[in-house]
Amino acid sequence: MNRIWAIIERDLRRFRRSPVLVVMSTLMPILQLVVLGYAFGGQIKHLRLGVVDEDHGVPALKLKEMLQAVAANARTYDTTAYSDLAAAVRDLRTGKINGVLNIPPEFSRKVLAGAGPQIGLIEDNTDQFSSSALGASFQQLLGAYGQQPSGVRLSAQATLQVVEVYPYVPYIQFLLPGTIVLAIFVSAMIGGGIIFIDDKARGLHEGYLVTPISKFELILGFNLSGVAKAVLSGIVLVIVGSLIAGIPDPLNAARLFRLFLLVVATAMALISMMFLIVVRVNDPLLPRAVFGVLNTTLFFPSGAVYPISAFPPWMRVISAVDPFTYAVHGFKELLLKNTGLGAIGLDFLYLLGFTGLALGAATLLFRRAL
Repeated sequence: MNRIWAIIERDLRRFRRSPVLVVMSTLMPILQLVVLGYAFGGQIKHLRLGVVDEDHGVPALKLKEMLQAVAANARTYDTTAYSDLAAAVRDLRTGKINGVLNIPPEFSRKVLAGAGPQIGLIEDNTDQFSSSALGASFQQLLGAYGQQPSGVRLSAQATLQVVEVYPYVPYIQFLLPGTIVLAIFVSAMIGGGIIFIDDKARGLHEGYLVTPISKFELILGFNLSGVAKAVLSGIVLVIVGSLIAGIPDPLNAARLFRLFLLVVATAMALISMMFLIVVRVNDPLLPRAVFGVLNTTLFFPSGAVYPISAFPPWMRVISAVDPFTYAVHGFKELLLKNTGLGAIGLDFLYLLGFTGLALGAATLLFRRAL
């Protein structure tokens, strides 16, 4: 154990002398959380909507008043009146507005006659998010517009009542679990794999080979020192990220303890994976290229950014073996649902099993030779 602790102490002392590495391993994931969290998933507001009224009847006036009410309250769009449909479409094509709502000439007559009146929505479908927001807003508005008072007290029409189990989760909170795992991965990449390769490139690795330390002790020492660095980054992201994202009761002691255990399990899995990748590598440039590829192939299929259920079958296969997937799921359960350890038992088992396999394989592949 003394030999393993010597490896850990030496590696942590070196890491402490490089404050830039400590800052970068935690600052970059926090920056990504803030930028992506507020850049995606927010409610779209202040779209520019052109309104062309070719009817000018009372029902059309009522519809325009409802449009103004949405613009003043929900602020999904801001309306601009046009007298000519062709001019509105030209502005739509040039990007001056995001959509055109056309009230046709026979609209009021069809409303009063109950003849299925229609209005037209011309939208810029190159921006699917904006066009979907406009379409959903108008569907709700027309549903309210078409409701008529009725003297019938009971109805055979089935309706849907939605019950939400948890409070509303903004996208920045949905993104937080993946950001925590990414911070641990960055620490594993910098504080584990890259430093190990740099030691080999500078010849420092030769000093270990003349000591009586075994292959397993050497690999375990490097892994435990890397886990300590990654746990530090993970805990900082858990606390700071929860405060930034607005997680309810972020400093709850019981939940922080559960999160700490998951941070340790995630760090062990990712650090052991890093050493398995670099254990036979000598070129210091190769890991930097490999880690860039890993960042994409592990982070995005994990469900950190988008639900796994929307993935094609081949990507779901990657998700099933990706340690990121189980870490992200575990953090979502603890942060967003505030569940107990029983809900993430499978995640713990996979991460610990992955750690054992990776450590065993790295020990077998490690060579006590120059």
